[in-house]
Amino acid sequence: MIVVTGSIAFDYLMNFPGHFKDHILPEQIEHISLSFLVDDMRVVRGGCSANIAYSLALLGERPYLMATAGRDGKEYREWLAAHGVDVAGMHLCDDCFTASFFVNTDQDGNQIATFYSGAMGRASILSFRDFPDPGEIEWTIISPNDPGAMTKYTQECRELGIPFIYDPSQQVARCPGEELAAGAEGAKILIVNEYEHELFCKKTGLDDAGILRLVETMIITRGKAGSQIITPEGGQHVTYNIPVALAIQSLDPTGVGDAFRAGLLKGLRAGLPWPVTGRIGSLAATYVLEDPGPQPHPYTREAFVARYEQVFGPEPLVHKALLGKDMA
Repeated sequence: MIVVTGSIAFDYLMNFPGHFKDHILPEQIEHISLSFLVDDMRVVRGGCSANIAYSLALLGERPYLMATAGRDGKEYREWLAAHGVDVAGMHLCDDCFTASFFVNTDQDGNQIATFYSGAMGRASILSFRDFPDPGEIEWTIISPNDPGAMTKYTQECRELGIPFIYDPSQQVARCPGEELAAGAEGAKILIVNEYEHELFCKKTGLDDAGILRLVETMIITRGKAGSQIITPEGGQHVTYNIPVALAIQSLDPTGVGDAFRAGLLKGLRAGLPWPVTGRIGSLAATYVLEDPGPQPHPYTREAFVARYEQVFGPEPLVHKALLGKDMA
């Protein structure tokens, strides 16, 4: 079983027909006051946990979603269930609304966002101790959520022996260093992007060697430059550089990282080598980049495998993991 925790939200996606860097004056950064006029806005289903679970379902898993939504989340829950997600752990709070994510993307793919927590603030009412047999959980991911809930979940995973991925993402900016270090301790994997990595190091006072004493593996996503997987092998740490899967078109980066994490979880559950697992994540991310929302149009596993082979070359392990049969 794969358990996915994190936010459930409605995303308000906007596009700015310019470059943020052209309007930010470093000498006035302490008095910043900006307003960006956008050309369009779309409202789509989102939230880190729902995005991850959705892409996992496309890849042939039935992830268990452990998250909170508001009184306006019933239709969303039914939609996720219809697309292969186990929503038994998705709790609806009757007295508040589902979280909302407002994001503005410029022509370079940079984003400025605001997040309203709503029902996400109730996530700590859920617990891994409510599972009849926590030993059945093969993997869980602690993705961006209410900070108190994230702290609770990581502690429960350590106490119950549940392998977990610590993915603080947007919460790196909010959480103090000691809280970030405590959350990472004992994680099988820490995932951050380049900027979050630098901020994580600055806040915790740890360098990479220090972080790798807390976690087993660290993954740093680098946008167009792909990703790095730093993991123990043969008594030392090795680094795998994972390339991107080039997109046919780049429409919106929102949710790309969530799909990457879904691909990683698929590869981890199948026991695939890190280079193959990372490439599955890269391709899953590209499907989102080519779509105007964080949950891409459904694709078949057959189409995914065919595209993987087209981009990265034939790989019997991917064929077996996604289609359940050896290559012909």
